[in-house]
Amino acid sequence: MSENLNELRQQLDAAKRRIDELEVLVRQKQAMSSGHEESRDEKGSDRNVAMVVFGASGDLAKRKTYPALYHLHAKKLICKDVLVVGYARTKMNADEFGAYMRDDVLKKSDGFEEFLSRCCYVSGNYDKPDELLQIDKEVRTRLQLEPEAAYDRIYYLALPPVMYEPVLKALHDSGINKKGSTRVIIEKPFGHDLESSCRMNSNLLRMYQESQLYRIDHYLGKEMVLNMIVLRFANSVFEPIWNNRYISNVKITLKEDFGTQGRAGYFDKYGIIRDVMQNHLMQIFALIAMESPVSLSAEDVRDEKVKLLRCCPPISMDDLVVGQYGTDATGKVVPYLKEEGVAQDSITPTFAAAIIRINNPRWSGVPFIVKCGKGLNERKTEVRIQFKQVGSHLFKDVAPNELVFIIQPKEAIYLKMMSKVPGFKNELVQSELNLSYDQRYGNGDQPDAYERLILDAFKTEHNLFVRTDELEASWSIYTPVLHYLQANRVKPTIYEFGTRGPKESDYLAYRYGWERHEGYCWPQYKSV
Repeated sequence: MSENLNELRQQLDAAKRRIDELEVLVRQKQAMSSGHEESRDEKGSDRNVAMVVFGASGDLAKRKTYPALYHLHAKKLICKDVLVVGYARTKMNADEFGAYMRDDVLKKSDGFEEFLSRCCYVSGNYDKPDELLQIDKEVRTRLQLEPEAAYDRIYYLALPPVMYEPVLKALHDSGINKKGSTRVIIEKPFGHDLESSCRMNSNLLRMYQESQLYRIDHYLGKEMVLNMIVLRFANSVFEPIWNNRYISNVKITLKEDFGTQGRAGYFDKYGIIRDVMQNHLMQIFALIAMESPVSLSAEDVRDEKVKLLRCCPPISMDDLVVGQYGTDATGKVVPYLKEEGVAQDSITPTFAAAIIRINNPRWSGVPFIVKCGKGLNERKTEVRIQFKQVGSHLFKDVAPNELVFIIQPKEAIYLKMMSKVPGFKNELVQSELNLSYDQRYGNGDQPDAYERLILDAFKTEHNLFVRTDELEASWSIYTPVLHYLQANRVKPTIYEFGTRGPKESDYLAYRYGWERHEGYCWPQYKSV
């Protein structure tokens, strides 16, 4: 009887997954068919454009959104006539907003007055359609538009995710969106788990087309992440060895040498898995492991990412380590559990390491080790592709080759290899073939990730934004362990602030074939 019930459950689960896949396909086709005309209109339009920044007085707008818009304006990459409307609950008049922008946001940068002349501010509630109509009134006044004239809108929601649906519904109900095109930029995290993500996307797609939604994961705008596609598919040397025949394991790491930096109350609601692993690290993972897309168009690239993510089974609890930072060796650092806004019995992880498997011919048997954490020994994001041992009787017990991408703080690519030390002895040493960005390209003005992404939204380019089905496929990999951690109140391992994190993380990586060799140090590391 139990075997029959299990079989029925499996059949039911398979049917539900198939229904979900069909629903996604239907939504995509509807979005694509209804979005073509709007996209052509946006690209060919000479209408006025208003960028509306919701949460204009908040930290994200101050640190990222407004500086990115200022730099795009200064580089003449967006039309000089674009109107930037700040909207928030904070009460400020025009003079107060101008002073805030001059002193706190733009810090009196070169040419800031010209940009500031294209900015204005409106205060009001986020979920009241009648109050949001103030935005339309301000735009028409500043751009000197007739009541019936159309203009294009780009809404940037620099707000907590809980506010996305109320704001977008109020905008939809206000009638502002009826004339001209509308684009919506939202920040991660996109939901709390698979169910909440599906619910949020379903609600948004009732009001806006997929072609109108731009889900930002700023890691997709980083220079080195963009270079991964070029390195993989524009160099014939890599494709023959980019598979389980030659690669032993892949390790993707995001380390921060600081704590929550005053965001503990926010962070405690999400944890490190939701904050960076399910999004930032999965985007890197997808670009490293996906098959070659038909073209570099947005839909073709995102199609391949979705295909890859659907090949990944959910993470097993046996393949997961979670940790939480304590104090440092001196006892001076405030441990996570004593941060303001954190419950004394919080089980929110500040560190996580997991094994992702891919069930396809290219990667079967190759573990992808993803690791991220706060309060660690350094700040660094990198990818290490570790190749299998040479398999020669001539040289035994040598360190394996590694292809390393350093994504931040200073971009570089290097290949670790064995070489002979000059001299009479046949002594081997680990060396490298090195592409350091600051040496090869100089310290030029590389665009910030937010600049690149906001510019793409102006250009209606979706390549670097996350699609609905991609998001849901990624959540499917993480949701089971997230629910298990919560339901069973799994306590994270406490690790010392300023270290590599829980030792269990290294044991997990060793178990899947990762090798750590202490003798080698990349020469450029100190400058990084």
